[in-house]
Order: sequence, then C-alpha cells, then structure tokens
Amino acid sequence: MLDELHVQNVALIRDASFCPAAGLTVVTGESGSGKTALLSAIKLLVGERADAATVREGAASAVVEGRVFLNDDTPDGHVAVRKVSADGRSRATLDGSMATVKQLAALVGGTVDLCGQHEQQRLLKPANHMGMLDVWAGEEVSVARAAYEAAFADAQEARRALEGVREACRANSAQLEEARFTLQRIDEVNPTSEEYEEIIAELPRVENAESLAQAGDAAYYGLAGERGAIAALNEALMQLESMRAMDSSLDGLCAALTDASYIVEDVARDVRAYRDSIARDPAALERLQERMGAMQGLMRAYGPRMQDVLERRAKAADLVSSVDDADRRIEEAARALDRAEHTLARTADALDRARRAAAPRFAEQVNAYMARLEMGSAELLCEFTPLDRDKWTRGGSCKMEFCYRAAAGMTPRPLARIASGGEVSRVMLAVKASLGAADTGETLVFDEVDAGVGGTAALSLAEVLADLAVTHQVIVVTHLAQVAVRAQTHYMVRKVSVDGALPETELLVLEGEDRVREVARMLSGDARDASLAHARDLMVKAGGCEKA
Repeated sequence: MLDELHVQNVALIRDASFCPAAGLTVVTGESGSGKTALLSAIKLLVGERADAATVREGAASAVVEGRVFLNDDTPDGHVAVRKVSADGRSRATLDGSMATVKQLAALVGGTVDLCGQHEQQRLLKPANHMGMLDVWAGEEVSVARAAYEAAFADAQEARRALEGVREACRANSAQLEEARFTLQRIDEVNPTSEEYEEIIAELPRVENAESLAQAGDAAYYGLAGERGAIAALNEALMQLESMRAMDSSLDGLCAALTDASYIVEDVARDVRAYRDSIARDPAALERLQERMGAMQGLMRAYGPRMQDVLERRAKAADLVSSVDDADRRIEEAARALDRAEHTLARTADALDRARRAAAPRFAEQVNAYMARLEMGSAELLCEFTPLDRDKWTRGGSCKMEFCYRAAAGMTPRPLARIASGGEVSRVMLAVKASLGAADTGETLVFDEVDAGVGGTAALSLAEVLADLAVTHQVIVVTHLAQVAVRAQTHYMVRKVSVDGALPETELLVLEGEDRVREVARMLSGDARDASLAHARDLMVKAGGCEKA
C-alpha cells in the first residue's frame, strides 16, 4: 500500500505531497492542470523508465520519495526514493541504501498496478494472463499446477542426467587414459581410510619395539623389583599398621596406603603384560613401512588427504565405467527420462483441463462486470494455444491470452491490438474486481478508466470502483463526479501561474465546502447554487462520505 508520496520537480510539480487513503482516492482537476505529472511520479517510484523530459524545466533533478507498506510485517514500512537528473541519469535508494531500478520495480512495482496507457498495462502482456486465471481459480488450479511444476523439475533433472551420461561417454581418449592410469595406480595399493589410520597408530610402536621393550622392563622392575615401589609401599604400610595399634587416628592413612599398593600392583602387572606383548618383528616393520610409503605416494599425487585419494579414484572409476558400460548407463538414463516425461505429460494434461474448465467461468464473471460498466456486448475471452514440448515452461504446456470482442459477431482480437486506452482500463477494472482479494496487487492506479463514460454507466463505474476499494487501495484520476463522491480522500490538481515564473501544479486535499465546489464544477462547470445543491445531493446519496 502506498502510504505517502513526496514529489519534487516532476514536470509541472515543483513540490507536492500525496497521501492516498487505504480505500478509494480520487484525483480531479481541469484538463491541463498537471494530473499527468502525479502519474509520472508514481511511475518513477515503481521503477518505470525515466528520461530528462521528466525533470521540471530549470531544475537540476526530479525526486520522488514514497513510503510503502508491504505484506512483510515491517511496522514502519519501506522508504523508496527515485532521483532523475536533468541529463537523464537515474538513481534509486531503498530504506536508505543504494538500489537498482530493477530492485525498486521488484519491491514497489510488484504491488502497484498502473491501469492506464497501453505501455503501462500489465493486462496487455499475455505473459501475465495465465497467472491472473490461476489466482482466480484458486485451489482448483493450484494443486494441479504444483504437481505439474514438480514433474517439470523432475523431467529437467532427468534430461540433464541423460546429457551428463552422454557427455561422459564422449570423453576423449586422453581423459580416459588418464582415468584408467589413476584407477590402476590407486587399485594397486588398494588403500582404505581405516587401514591408513591403523598404520599411523601401529607403525611407531613397531619401529621403536626395542626401545619400548627396554623401557617397559625398566618400568616393571622399578615397580615390582626387589627394591621397587611395591616393596617400599609394603614396608611403609607395615610400619603404619604397627603405629595404628597405638593410635587409631592413623586408620585413614593405612586405608589410603593399602589402596595405593593395590593400584601400583595393578600397574605393574599391566606394564609387564605390555612389555611381554612387544614383538621385535623386522618383517612386520618392513611391511608397514612399505604400505605407508605406498599410501604417502598416492597422497602426494592425488591428496593431500587419504579422503582426496579415494574421491579421485571414485571419479576415475565413474569415468571409466561410463565409457566401458556406456550403453547400459545411457539406456537407464533414457528410461528415467521417459518415466519423467510420462509423468510430466499426465500432470500437464490435468493442469490444462483445470485451467480450461475455470477459464469460461472467469470470463463470465469479468464480462458481468463489463456489462455493469455498460460496455455493451463487448466481452473478454480466454484463448488457449498448445505449445510444442520444447516450448513448455514451468508455467504449463499451453499459453493463454485474453482476447477482446468489442461487439457480438466480431472476431476476437488480442486485447493490445483492439482496445482503446479507456476500454483497456475498464477491462482491467473488471478483471481486478473479479480477482478481488486473491489479487496480489495491493494498489491500483486507474487513468482513463472514465474516458467516454457518462450517464448510468458513470454510476456503475463508481460502484465497481467502490467495491474494488474494499480489497485494494484504489487511486483514480477521474472527470466523473459520480466517482469523486465515492472517495475516502479527494485530491484536486490545479495549475498556478505567477507572472515571470514557470507555472506550477498544486495538489490540494479537498474537504467540506471545497469538495462540494469541486464536485459541482465536475457536474456542470460552475459553482452556482443549483450546481452546489446537486453536488451535495450526490455526495449524500453516495453514502459513507461527508454530508456537506
């Protein structure tokens, strides 16, 4: 939702602020007063193309600042700024940080629909039509589309896998020879991570067996020899036992020393067992050293880690097997692709059926709104065109385009080629009203929607806009008093000329009698008593508006 807009030096606007309501906001004013400048400012904010002609004559740059609230739970909203210099260069910032115009369009433009001239119409881009139908159809289509998208991704992955196998099978002779050599060299050693870790732990013991045996023997006799620690402990314990008979406070020391003697005896037994287990085996030493040397040679060539060596072997084996077993691998990948394509075709048919079933009902609802807008027998049609398999996209196996038939019996034509700006705006209004709350665009800006409209059609147009404003923020540039009286916020645009200075466009919020006079002007071109009375009566009948 657009919360606030501050405009400086855009066309005739020197400095103005615009704060639209959450519902319906109207912008009125006489022809040539500068309403187009306000629309130009909004276009800049949503990322439309800018040029030097946008900048007010004599100004160094045009600046548009806007605060928008999106569905992202940001309590203070987002602040977007677009600056266009007099030489045509454009800059943008988002929340105080530099941004590209593309980022500006994605954040702000994604929630604002400009429903006016053809070049701004999303409705005129066939790529957007299927998405509108899908949103309207809801779960009826979304479930089928989710299944299709998953199948489409699986088919793409299966096709990539097949191409990968075929590419591997086309490996040149040099790559294949290198892979065979790598595989042979590693397999001659046949290393494993477990064996390497075991050798790292075992080799130092085998290499130092003599030293370990001598040290173990010395440690054992230091503990259990004739003058070792166990004998000394036993002698000390015997003395404490004799002392304890005379002094019971020595009980704790006796118990501690007894425990210590048991521990030392256990250690002595373990040391003797370790000493006796040491084998002085030159053959085992030679074998371990040879294995370690071979593994280290592989790690120097393919490492530095043993894990790297094993991964290199796996890649080499895969390349060799992909060539040696090419036919089988290609056949398996092709079968997987066939299965994926079969599933994709089935889900594509289901999605197409769901969309074709929803399309007439969607068109019927849009056409009902168009009838309310008194567009005669004009109608919107949904035209489906199947696509060749290589043209399928993530969105489906068909393309769908809105076509417009201006009157019964006429040939439907693509909307962009047949409708005027006013007609397109009213068709867009009918589409948006049909989408209702399901529409992702939060702010709708209508220009030319009332072109050529009058009488009862004006009342119907006002009613549809008011209905749409229940679910959207709607901003309408209008010449119709019937629309203006429905608004929660009413802005008037007027051009002010000062002698010797460039004319300026002002934006004024109208309330009370000022609003009554503007509605009277829109009705009859003047503010006579009869016009004012008519304006007041129209505002009262509109309901929900101030009663002047």
